[in-house]
Amino acid sequence: MLHEYRDIITHMKESGNENAHFLRIFNKHNELDDKIIKAEKNEIILTDLEIETLKKEKLMLKDEAYSILVKYKKEHNL
Repeated sequence: MLHEYRDIITHMKESGNENAHFLRIFNKHNELDDKIIKAEKNEIILTDLEIETLKKEKLMLKDEAYSILVKYKKEHNL
């Protein structure tokens, strides 16, 4: 997720608890991504509607994470 911000994400991870909310969003996004991939490979059984719901949730998390990253980048002059 947001590979172009990899350095900032690493910086946020190293900064500790001040970024706990971002890290929860980041981890939840990755969990959803893994679940969607498994469902699309038929490793787990989900309906098309369930997959679509997961994709929408994942996109909302990505949007929120992006907003946090942009704000963090600006605040820390990165």
